[in-house]
Amino acid sequence: MGRISDNLGTIVISLILAAVVALVIVKMVRDKMKGKSSCGCGCSNCAMRGSCHAETGRSKKGEK
Repeated sequence: MGRISDNLGTIVISLILAAVVALVIVKMVRDKMKGKSSCGCGCSNCAMRGSCHAETGRSKKGEK
């Protein structure tokens, strides 16, 4: 019992951090399933916009 009580603060902080990480992962998975971007910014000014998402409903560069 001495080990647990000596490290109670570390255990509590570790559990809190693990919960926060789990919530972030759940949020990212839900956003991915909804088709939202994970980068947090708009794709219109992104240099990687062509390779990040498949273009839908628009013609690709060079096609008419």
